[in-house]
Amino acid sequence: MIRIKDLPPPDDLQPIRRALLSVYDKTGLVDFARRLHGHGIELLSTGGTARVLREAGLPVRDVSELTGYPEILDGRVKSLHPAVHGGLLARRNDPDDQAELAGHGIQPIDLVVVNLYPFEAATAGDDVSDAVAVEHIDIGGPAMVRAAAKNFFFVGVVTSPEDYAAVAGELEAHGGRLSLATRRRLAHRAFAHTAAYDRAVAAYFARTAADPAPLPATLSLTLPRAQVLRYGENPHQAAALYGDPTPFFEQLHGKDLSFNNLLDLNAALLLIDEFAGAPPTCAILKHTNPCGVATAETLAQAYVRAFATDRQSPFGGIVVVNRPLDRATAEAIDAVFTEIIIAPDFETDVLDFLRQKKNRRLIRRRAPARHDAGLDVRSVLGGLLVQERDPVLEAPEALRGRCRVVTERAPTETEWRDLDFAWRVVKHVKSNAIVYARDRATLGIGAGQMSRIDASEIAVLKGRKSGLDFTGAVVASDAFFPFADGLLEAVRQGVRAVIQPGGSIRDEEVIAAANAHDVAMVFTGKRHFRH
Repeated sequence: MIRIKDLPPPDDLQPIRRALLSVYDKTGLVDFARRLHGHGIELLSTGGTARVLREAGLPVRDVSELTGYPEILDGRVKSLHPAVHGGLLARRNDPDDQAELAGHGIQPIDLVVVNLYPFEAATAGDDVSDAVAVEHIDIGGPAMVRAAAKNFFFVGVVTSPEDYAAVAGELEAHGGRLSLATRRRLAHRAFAHTAAYDRAVAAYFARTAADPAPLPATLSLTLPRAQVLRYGENPHQAAALYGDPTPFFEQLHGKDLSFNNLLDLNAALLLIDEFAGAPPTCAILKHTNPCGVATAETLAQAYVRAFATDRQSPFGGIVVVNRPLDRATAEAIDAVFTEIIIAPDFETDVLDFLRQKKNRRLIRRRAPARHDAGLDVRSVLGGLLVQERDPVLEAPEALRGRCRVVTERAPTETEWRDLDFAWRVVKHVKSNAIVYARDRATLGIGAGQMSRIDASEIAVLKGRKSGLDFTGAVVASDAFFPFADGLLEAVRQGVRAVIQPGGSIRDEEVIAAANAHDVAMVFTGKRHFRH
C-alpha cells in the first residue's frame, strides 16, 4: 500500500540552489546557465553538456563527482544513482527524508534542465536500423524528468528551451525562487514530453514489427498544441489545433485560419491530391464539399468551368489548384469573394495582387496530402473512431484496369476519361454523393443527402440553374445504386456512362436498365463513403 504522510504544505516559492543540466538540444543553453549562475545556483552536468558549459567559462560540477562513480557503457549509465534521484525526490518538508539525505551525504537538487534524444527524427526514415533506433532511446533523461516532475512541490523541471526565458525571469523576479504555479506548469510539460517520447518509441516498434497491425491495440496520441483558435465550429466553443501541419502547407497572407477554415483546407488538399499528375485542375469547395471541379488546358479555363457548375455556392468558398497560380486565374478568382486560395506556388506579382484584400487567406501547399501517414481519427461519445485513411486513387490507367465493365456496351475513350474524373471528385463529396460530369468538368454535385435519388436531383438542379446541358454526361455514385431508379434518373438527364462500386443485391436489375438504354456502366469494386 502506498503511504501518504501528513506533512505541512510546501512553500509557494522554493529556493533554487542546485541545478542539473543534461540536454541534447543545446539551443539557448549557455545563456540560461549563465543566468542561473548569476543567482549563485550551483551547476551540475554530464558529458557534452558539461563540456559546452565549461567552454563558455561557467563553473560546472560533473555528476560523476556527485555520485562518486564514473560514466560507464559509453555514457549509457551516468545519472541513474541515488545521489541524483535521492536529491530529486526528497521532500523538503519531511524530516525523515531530510535525515536520510544527511545520513547518505546526498545534497538536494532543485532544478532539472533536460531534453531527450531526438528519437522521432532519428527514426523517421524507412531504412532506419534497430541499432540506430535503440541508441536514441533515452533512459536516464526520462527518469530524471519524471523524478523532478513528481516532486514538483519542491523541484522545477525544464524540458524545452522555450521555457528558459520565463524560468530565468521568474528567478530574477523572486530572488532565485520559483513559484508553485510555475513548478506545476513545468511538471505538466515534463510529463507530456516523456509521454510523447514513449509514444514515439512504441510507434517505432509497432511500425517495424514482423507483422505490423494496421491499428494499434492501444491508441496513444500526444500532439503539441500548434495554435489556439478564436473559437470552434461556433463562437461559444473553445478550440485549438494540435500537431504540426507545417510540412503540408504554409499561410502566406490573411487572418489566422479558423476551425472551419482548417476543415475546409484539409478537404481541399485531399481532393486536389487526386489530380497531382493531371493537366491544370481547379476545385471550388464550400463546407468541405466540392461545388465545382474542372480540368482544362489552362488554370483560368479550369476555374471558369468549375465555377460554372454552381454560380452561387463559391461566394466565401475555397479555391484550390494543382499548378502555380498565374495572374489570369488570380484575376478571375478575385472577381468573387473567396475565403481561401490554395496553390503549390504563386507566379511573379500574383501574391502582391491577391494581398490587396487583407481578409483573404493565401496558402502555399508544401507537400502532397498522401505523404501524411497518420490515421483518420474522429471523436464519438466515450471514445474515438479510428481508421486507415482512404488513400489517393491510383493513376487513370491502373484505375481503368481495376474497373469491370458490366454492360453490353463498354465506355468510349472519352467516357473513360470522364468516368475517371468523376470518380476522383465523388470520392470527396459527402455521402450520399452523386457527381455528373462531362469533358472533365462537373455539371452537378449532390452531397450529403438521405437518398441517392435526392442527391441526383439536387445535382441536376444545381447544373440546370447554371444553364448546363447534361446530354452525353457521365455520372459517378460513391456507393452502389440500391435500385434501378437512381440510374434511370441519370438516363433521363442524358447520361451515357456510369461508374459505381457495385455490390447491391439488385445489381442485375440496375445492369439490365443500363443495357436497355445503351448506357455503359463500370463497377470499381470499391466504395468511397464520406459520412
